[in-house]
Amino acid sequence: MQEAPYAIEMVNVTKRFPGIIANDHVTLQLKKGEIHALLGENGAGKSTLMSVLFGLYQAEEGIIKKDGVEVKINNPNDANALGIGMVHQHFKLVECFSVLDNIILGDEDTKHGFLQRTQAREKVMALSEKYGLRVNPDAMIEDISVGMQQRTEILKMLYRDNEILIFDEPTAVLTPQEIEELLQIMRNLAAEGKSILFISHKLNEIMSVADRCTVLRKGKYIGTVSIADTNKAELSRMMVGRDVEFAVQKGEAHPAEVVLDVKDLTVPSKVHRNNAVKNVSFQVHAGEIVCIAGIDGNGQSELVYGISGLESVSGGTVTMCGQDITNAPIRRRSVLGMSHIPEDRHKHGLVLDYTLEDNMILQRYFEPEFTNKLGFLRRKNIRSYAERLIDQYDVRSGQGPVTVARSMSGGNQQKAIIAREIDKNPQLLIAVQPTRGLDVGAIEYIHRQIVAQRDAGKAVLLVSLELDEVMTVSDRILVMYEGEIVGELDPKKTTVEELGLYMAGAKKEAKGQ
Repeated sequence: MQEAPYAIEMVNVTKRFPGIIANDHVTLQLKKGEIHALLGENGAGKSTLMSVLFGLYQAEEGIIKKDGVEVKINNPNDANALGIGMVHQHFKLVECFSVLDNIILGDEDTKHGFLQRTQAREKVMALSEKYGLRVNPDAMIEDISVGMQQRTEILKMLYRDNEILIFDEPTAVLTPQEIEELLQIMRNLAAEGKSILFISHKLNEIMSVADRCTVLRKGKYIGTVSIADTNKAELSRMMVGRDVEFAVQKGEAHPAEVVLDVKDLTVPSKVHRNNAVKNVSFQVHAGEIVCIAGIDGNGQSELVYGISGLESVSGGTVTMCGQDITNAPIRRRSVLGMSHIPEDRHKHGLVLDYTLEDNMILQRYFEPEFTNKLGFLRRKNIRSYAERLIDQYDVRSGQGPVTVARSMSGGNQQKAIIAREIDKNPQLLIAVQPTRGLDVGAIEYIHRQIVAQRDAGKAVLLVSLELDEVMTVSDRILVMYEGEIVGELDPKKTTVEELGLYMAGAKKEAKGQ
């Protein structure tokens, strides 16, 4: 009996960029109705390979077959016509459009030149109900959480009735509950006969949802394994080329003086009339890691915006190293010793069209090391500084310091931001989702850096949606729910289940306990 042809087969695909071969004769075979994971370090070529399949890039060599027939995919419209859809790691959404408009954009139903919005809305709401992708179709993209933007992207794909679904790091921005929901959605889609390509760094998710897994390393094909016949240690070895330490190595914390003192902080919400942060008070001491945990959208982002100066606060005070910085400009906070690894690396972390070296000195270019007395940049110093950080933090880029930030993989953009912020030798390090989109090897390294900051007597405020990270990296956990801190927990004495109850609002500490 002849086997059915592969839903998608990419044979010997090679894609080059200046200074780098992103895909070096890679072969990938996706069976009908399977969930096929694509695993590899940051910059291994996973997103590039999927972008070739989706028509965003053209490969220099190799062929693509769909259902056994060779196809040419010159652009995403060709891909859509072939039933191939993609949810990108960095969402392709129009910020000033509504959720509904983004979903139907490019696939609008019209009658006599008028948009048939009612039918479109009904179809979107039916899909959203069927797959548990709750969205507000009238909300503006710029006002909704990243988790909600993720759902919008998935609905965009389902709206077009695509049968080959590419998910590029789909869980990087989701909460544990949302991740479980999404994995279930993927299982349901596969059960309906859709074929799924799933890029992820998270070995737990791959083990839980995928049928097979293809591993890339530095642009080369390493192998394809059946999930039933492998384990996390083997997958990480294939991916990184060495054994990876999964546990975070850290000794006892020795908290000293208060570095950050937040009192009755209130931050207004941009999305609704209520305040996003309501009278929040807490302290972070030198030599400790305090983690703000919570389900996405409970005020963590706005709390960090208020502390870091990205948003104005409407009440309360923020004191750092004994100085009131409630209304201080961002540069003053930076010079005082605040470093901030932001949640959105594109919006707040990098100037995407600047080179890597210019991004490395964004908050320090005015220092004598980088600017001379006449106000001219010391280009030689900037270059050697950037080269040191690139080397130290293993930031992989095609052209080193002169690589344009936009052209780098998401994980390497993240490493560049972390290098810059930690190298400032801060008094207070605010790290929001620092390991988002990073592979196990890079996560191991970043966790070590954060613990090293604590051990050097720095104060660390960590904001994370990753429960493993919350439990293993932090010394104290503060849980936020609906804009308030509802509990303070000791990671050594609490459980993931108890933490989950606080995060869901089912448990609340009595005031004054």
